Amino acid sequence: MAIRKRKPNGSAPILEVRNLTTYFYTEDGVVKAVDGVDFFVRHGEVLGLVGESGCGKSITSLSILRLIDRPGEIVAGEVVFEGDDLLKKPMADMVDIRGDRISMIFQQPKSSLNPVFTIGDQIVEVFEIHEQADKEAAWEKAVGLLRLVGIADPESKAHTYPHQLSGGQAQRVMIAMAMALQPELLIADEPTTALDVTIQAQILDLIRELNEATGTAVILITHDLGLIAEMADRVAVMYAGRIVEEVEVETLFKQALHPYTQGLIDSIPVLGAVKERLNTIPGGVPNLIDLPPGCRFAPRCRAREEYGLSICTEVEPSLAEAKPGHKVRCWLYEDHSGHDAPLKPREAKARKKDRP
Repeated sequence: MAIRKRKPNGSAPILEVRNLTTYFYTEDGVVKAVDGVDFFVRHGEVLGLVGESGCGKSITSLSILRLIDRPGEIVAGEVVFEGDDLLKKPMADMVDIRGDRISMIFQQPKSSLNPVFTIGDQIVEVFEIHEQADKEAAWEKAVGLLRLVGIADPESKAHTYPHQLSGGQAQRVMIAMAMALQPELLIADEPTTALDVTIQAQILDLIRELNEATGTAVILITHDLGLIAEMADRVAVMYAGRIVEEVEVETLFKQALHPYTQGLIDSIPVLGAVKERLNTIPGGVPNLIDLPPGCRFAPRCRAREEYGLSICTEVEPSLAEAKPGHKVRCWLYEDHSGHDAPLKPREAKARKKDRP
């Protein structure tokens, strides 16, 4: 697996998410979709946000842009973008920020485009709203953007409707709209979903080229660790509404610490490997209405059983720095006074051997 060469990490954060909490109030109970999420993105950096379906990745991105509708509600936290907390801004200011300073590529490009307007008109609208450009100048810019993202015959394609596009073409149009005003931050939510492998590679190359050419920071949301290895500089791993590990991409694949992350990596098929069956993580994702006590991954965690840590099912660990620049939410790497403090992994293995 080719791992992206990491960029220098000296730049300051462009976005800091602190204790972001978004709940959905349903008849069955409160769904804790995003429950105290913390991470940051530096200028010009690609941050991978990875995890299973339903872990809260997309809700996190929609919360950043304040696109959560009822029955959902952002109940706590800060989203600090270039020094300003977006959660405290008037909604009119957020309308100006979206598409201008922060853009988003959504999962389903065709359903994100308006079916009754041509793609040219929809890109033109971006320039008319944010730059007050006249129709002719905006149209020229729209055609230029379609050419930039690799749409063949852009002058003609600008007059077509979304239903006339292939999935790959629609995704290129979404990227063109997202990059129209050269935003400082681009959120790409599963940008290659439902695309064939060849088109996936082209879309990822396009995002990478735009990131390197314009310096736009990117949050890449995906469940695919292969994409993370290829695209990201740093990675934040989500599970059941929480960040469980955050580290540089090279370190993640060489020395992942959280048992969940280790399980994800172990489950990746390896070309040429001879196995009777793929490695899997036992059990299923917990119900976000009725979360288990203690660590949310504890019911599925082989390490908890191996090391015999009872605290895992009693008290939830915090997201702590286990090593410089490497955060993890796991009792294997954290001691708390007042509890039956867990042993470090090597100590735990040694103690296990000493048991009668």
